Amino acid sequence: MKLNRIIRLIAFSGILFHLSCAEDITEESKPEKVNIKSEPKVSPKAYGFNLDEFEVVRDTVKRGDTFGVIMDKYGVGPGKVYQIVNKIPDSIMNFKRINQGKPYTILKSKDSTSALQHFIYENSRINYSVLSLTDSIFAKKANKPVTIKQKSTSGVISSSLSAAIDEAGLDYLLTNRFADIYQWSVDFFKLQKGDQFKLIYKEKYIDDTIYAGLESIDAAVLKHKGREFYAFDFEIDTLTGRTDYFDENAKTLRSFFLKAPLKFSRISSRYTRRRFHPVQKRWKAHKGTDYAAGTGTPIWSTADGVVIKSSYTSGNGKYVKIRHTNKYTTQYLHMSRRAVKVGEYVKQGEIIGYVGQTGLATGPHVCYRFWVNGRQVDPYKQDLPDAEPMKEELKPKYFEFIKPLKTQLDDIEYVDLNS
Repeated sequence: MKLNRIIRLIAFSGILFHLSCAEDITEESKPEKVNIKSEPKVSPKAYGFNLDEFEVVRDTVKRGDTFGVIMDKYGVGPGKVYQIVNKIPDSIMNFKRINQGKPYTILKSKDSTSALQHFIYENSRINYSVLSLTDSIFAKKANKPVTIKQKSTSGVISSSLSAAIDEAGLDYLLTNRFADIYQWSVDFFKLQKGDQFKLIYKEKYIDDTIYAGLESIDAAVLKHKGREFYAFDFEIDTLTGRTDYFDENAKTLRSFFLKAPLKFSRISSRYTRRRFHPVQKRWKAHKGTDYAAGTGTPIWSTADGVVIKSSYTSGNGKYVKIRHTNKYTTQYLHMSRRAVKVGEYVKQGEIIGYVGQTGLATGPHVCYRFWVNGRQVDPYKQDLPDAEPMKEELKPKYFEFIKPLKTQLDDIEYVDLNS
């Protein structure tokens, strides 16, 4: 009981102390009133507009939506839509390709008419098109502000390169770009468990925070079977901005020919003098390499050249044949669709057709055939030439350019399987 009385007394004293302190503040002791100038309110901006000036509607293209359907929803009639479609070129805004799932923004006037003034369609995370219906019909293409950030990483192969990239929490596009760089140096189907890699790459960010995709791989090293394969991206043509990858000795990583004419799932049949034909049911030579892939997979030319045949036969199906030099010719069979005509000049990696199973084929694939001096051979057993080497006058600049990148790469620690 005595203890409770003491606690109540202390608590009561505290209240008295607090009140007496409050009462003791005189006019003289009060702090001076300070006039703090508040910062002006910053209006939200997007797509080059002050959004406070409009009634803003954000939406996505739904299934069944067309440009006309969307316009009608916001009070723009068929007559006006007809004027818009006929005035604005497809290069600015393609009204036939308003795709499901794409975001768009409507800016309406704040007056009683609530009229649509601007329609913004997002072609990608970065690129968008603006259609304005204020004083006249006007449209333009624009880009969101993008920041490029350089990053670095390392990884180790446990099962595949794509799995290693995924385990590192990186964009899957890095896998394709990385494989493209080393496609002439390393057979990615023969990567070993424990092979390691290090990367210096750039990513794009919208407004400095929103990830917008992979920009480039500046430098890389792949440690395969204990050997290090370096790669540095270097500008070889200042007029066009064209770049290519070279190793630490300025040797090109590119071959005159790509190793394969498509991104394939597996090699279903190799070049051989004796194979049992699955359709003709007899033993015969198979003078090509079959790459299995899904119907419609793009097929590309393995080197620069001129299309000398783009035709159809009952055996080959739809096919394309390309002469690269007086020495080398390639052919691509069983296409579902051809994309080039006789006489066209094609660049290495340019799409010439799509995977199918036309002609004598039991499943979707491309049969890739290769000639050297008019004789059909196995391309995997040829000593094929490199691509055009770096010009001698560029080498001093190149070695100076890669010096800090190589130091940066070498300072990154490899990841071990056990770590």
